[in-house]
Amino acid sequence: MEYQFLKYDNSREGIGVLTISSPATLNALNSTILGELDAFISSVDTRNTRVLIITGEGKSFVAGADIAQMSNLNAEEGYEFGKFGAMVFKKIEDLEIPVIAAVNGFALGGGCELAMACDIRVASEKARFGQPEVNLGIIPGFSGTYRLSKLVGQGIAKELIYTGNHIMADEALRIGLVNKVVAPEELMNTVLKMAESILTSAPIAVKLAKKSINENYDLTANEAIELENRYFSQCFATADQKEGMAAFLGKRAATFKNE
Repeated sequence: MEYQFLKYDNSREGIGVLTISSPATLNALNSTILGELDAFISSVDTRNTRVLIITGEGKSFVAGADIAQMSNLNAEEGYEFGKFGAMVFKKIEDLEIPVIAAVNGFALGGGCELAMACDIRVASEKARFGQPEVNLGIIPGFSGTYRLSKLVGQGIAKELIYTGNHIMADEALRIGLVNKVVAPEELMNTVLKMAESILTSAPIAVKLAKKSINENYDLTANEAIELENRYFSQCFATADQKEGMAAFLGKRAATFKNE
């Protein structure tokens, strides 16, 4: 499928780089871009692509949702727009392979929400984060109130959402919104090295670890422990587990086959 606003590079073995490409609008998310993201995520070949990186073209990761499109929505249309965006981001969160956000610039509103739907966030020193929706008379609509609270705690999430303030990358790192901050020129190299490190791990184990983390999000402690034990046991039915442990005992590097 050809995309108008997405660019995809899968020239590196096991790693895909998806770039949101609408620099004239700072990569603002309209229905078309959300639809393209939905189609792309639904078609990712997770057998051959084992890590997905998402970034933005130009000086913005994603500057938010398209305000021009939202300005004339009524309540019912607003519900459908928010529901669709939230569904697309949940697909990204639930994608069975790790997804890394390479946040190169503005990550505001829907852009911050997109970054939060990814497993790991690495930010340029020039990146800026925020949920400024209250300044437009709305609230975050793509699951921002939920994920921000989970990542940084309710108190900080409420401060950021109630004030609509922007924060720079160093503050995002301090509060736990991002994993790492690097110089702009080092962003993609850092993220690619992280992806390459993930590629050395057993693919099925990584997928099951992600499922366990995501699915125990809202469970009780006993439920979460039981879920983890279930996925832990499934690893022992894989050839990769046999190879990984044999390699360790044999003091050699493991060769995983995703089996």
